Amino acid sequence: MQANYSALSPLRFLERSAAVFPARTAIEHGARRYTYAEFGAEAQRLAQALRARIQPGDRVAFLAPNVPELLIAHFAVPLAGGVLVALNTRLAAHEVKYILEHSEAVLLFADTELLPTVDGVAGLGGPAAEVPVVVVPDAEVPGAHEEAAGVVRRAGEDGSGGRELYADLLAGAPDGPDLPWGVDDEQAPITLNYTSGTTGRPKGVLYSHRGAYLNALGEAHHQGFDGATRYLWTLPMFHCNGWCTPWAVTVAAGTHVCLRAVRPEPVWAALDDGVTHLCGAPTVCSIIADAEQAHPLSGRGAAPLRITTAGAPPSPTIIRRLGDLGVRVVHVYGLTEVYGPYTICEYQDAWGALDADERAARLSRQGVGMVQAEAARIVEVGTPGELRDVPADGATLGEIVLRGNNVMLGYFKDPDATERAFAGGWFHTGDLGVMHPDGYIQLKDRAKDIVISGGENISTIEVEQAVVSHPDVLDAAVIGMPDPRWGERPVAFVVRASGSALTAEELSGHVRGLLAGFKVPREIHFTDELPKTSTGKTLKHELRALAAAEGAR
Repeated sequence: MQANYSALSPLRFLERSAAVFPARTAIEHGARRYTYAEFGAEAQRLAQALRARIQPGDRVAFLAPNVPELLIAHFAVPLAGGVLVALNTRLAAHEVKYILEHSEAVLLFADTELLPTVDGVAGLGGPAAEVPVVVVPDAEVPGAHEEAAGVVRRAGEDGSGGRELYADLLAGAPDGPDLPWGVDDEQAPITLNYTSGTTGRPKGVLYSHRGAYLNALGEAHHQGFDGATRYLWTLPMFHCNGWCTPWAVTVAAGTHVCLRAVRPEPVWAALDDGVTHLCGAPTVCSIIADAEQAHPLSGRGAAPLRITTAGAPPSPTIIRRLGDLGVRVVHVYGLTEVYGPYTICEYQDAWGALDADERAARLSRQGVGMVQAEAARIVEVGTPGELRDVPADGATLGEIVLRGNNVMLGYFKDPDATERAFAGGWFHTGDLGVMHPDGYIQLKDRAKDIVISGGENISTIEVEQAVVSHPDVLDAAVIGMPDPRWGERPVAFVVRASGSALTAEELSGHVRGLLAGFKVPREIHFTDELPKTSTGKTLKHELRALAAAEGAR
């Protein structure tokens, strides 16, 4: 052991907070409460139970909403030597089957409400059907314990087996001294996260103990977490391990406020109860701003609410509306491959002198590298052998590339994809953006989503923000469709505000007043909702299929 080196691991954060702040509230979930001492003890107990079942490096999957057990698993699974695989709760059975088999998971924890998905996996057969299941009931769901017990009992009676109650797993944990919180190899995998798979099969992304440690510290710094923090879990823990926030709130000894589902009523109840921070996609921002319960938060007697948003560029309109409620919105940018956020739109004092619209536009940029990252670059597209930066003029389009401690170890079981992603010694995001003279980057589009009409590049993000700026528009997505004359034409799908009679002609006129004529959508389709991933990304391939079907009629 060296006197001047110890391997980095975020597991140490819980060890420290449990020792230094044992009586402080660590977790709240309905009527359930855990102090930091209890949080640490629960993690040790689950780790002891798992140590008896798994081998070092084994993958342990978890299919559950944002409940305390999943939070505890972020410490317990790696403490036992395993690698946590947090699964998207909105996946279909065949998608869960693929991930279980690709990750070679040896154990699956499943919330009672998600057992139909698990049953669907079993019905598909194959190796995934043989993975033992630990059933996790949530006391906040009426009848969950009885249902879970019934599921386990019936599995034993019909001979299918493979089902066990979470409480029984813990009860069977061997007695012994606490497992060591430290690790020998900081580059060992701590979690395995799967991309959304919008362009094909989801890829497995490996995070290291070192990367998670540093990213969590960066998150804690930029979000201003401390012992008074009350963090509301609106961001799914399965998404990039909740941007490393399970570890970031814990290192600050703040309070995790768990939430099963993001709905206006429970979210606003939590805000009125003194929540100080939350994260989420712009859809979460819209839920808060558009709720019937929405009201200014300035007089609630707590610290100002800070929302960190990513997943898609937030519209300046939403930022301005939340600002009117006394909410500070901070925009970050990243991907699964970089542990969640990589850049942050750092506020500049000079922006205070700008009018509200211009200030909101600055706040919607993707910003600069966070403290745990290097500076993001915008490089010319199509020059993989030599990365050349585009001019910092706020206009020249290029690909966003990233590098640093918060870049993934690589894609699990896919060395070719890893090599392509790391071409030139930087991670290639596939996102297109511009570099402003002040060093702030601005995302313009995914490379696959840019619309090229008459030889001109059209940023769908720019058009979407113009559409959403209309007061009768709640949400919008713009895609490119084939056009015999122009090559492609922009097409918009729009969600109107409740009770609105907004017409396509009126909306086109509004957008025409903001953008060049060639950027105005040639078609506008009104819809009740946009298809999205659970993390707020619009599924544009579904919209393209829908537009093609409409055009074929």
